Amino acid sequence: MAEHAPAGGGRPWGRRRTAFVRGAFVAGPLCMVAYGVIRLSDPGHGPGLAWTAGHLFLTAGVLLFGAVFAGLRRLAAPAGRAGRVGAGAATWLGLAGSAAVVAQAVIDLAVGFRSADRAGMNRLFEEIQSRPGVEPVVYSVGPLLFYVGLLWIVTQMAVRRRAGVWRPVAVLAGTAVTAVSLDLIPLGGLLFCAALAPLGRDLAARECAARADRAYAAGAPHRAGLRAAA
Repeated sequence: MAEHAPAGGGRPWGRRRTAFVRGAFVAGPLCMVAYGVIRLSDPGHGPGLAWTAGHLFLTAGVLLFGAVFAGLRRLAAPAGRAGRVGAGAATWLGLAGSAAVVAQAVIDLAVGFRSADRAGMNRLFEEIQSRPGVEPVVYSVGPLLFYVGLLWIVTQMAVRRRAGVWRPVAVLAGTAVTAVSLDLIPLGGLLFCAALAPLGRDLAARECAARADRAYAAGAPHRAGLRAAA
């Protein structure tokens, strides 16, 4: 039953945590889809209700991806040192990228609240992005780490036959269409959902089996004592 042991030999997750993370595998990508659809409905791209609602969905989705990265790291369960280092590096890259995207979304929300029209937003964006380090960390290099980390860990799982080969292909396709045009964000989110949703189900099954194994092991000494007494 060692195949059900969580990564790193840690304790199995509780039912509530497992259910939340499993849900994040679906809700995270779908929040990105919602953001993309709302963005398409707002040709002026802010400010206003659509701008705010869309960026709230984007923020929620990226925060949920924090749970997704934790689940993927758990599900990867690398056995060797190189595998553990690789999965850990991919997870931290993904989380760093998530933080950059959240920072960008928060800035966008603040700019939207402070501006009366798109011209006012553009002036504020230019002022913010001209500050040292903001543009690469929040707008260009930083967000790329999200996609690099996600593709890395899903590819590692596919190489170790813990996920189908088509899953990293779907993640790569979702990343590519988003890079081609922000108008394709809904398609990218759907591709991410197709790749990740089944992995959330696999994680839930693995954690359930690990809890059952732990409960069985905890009861083994008691059963052995009963057999000896008999």
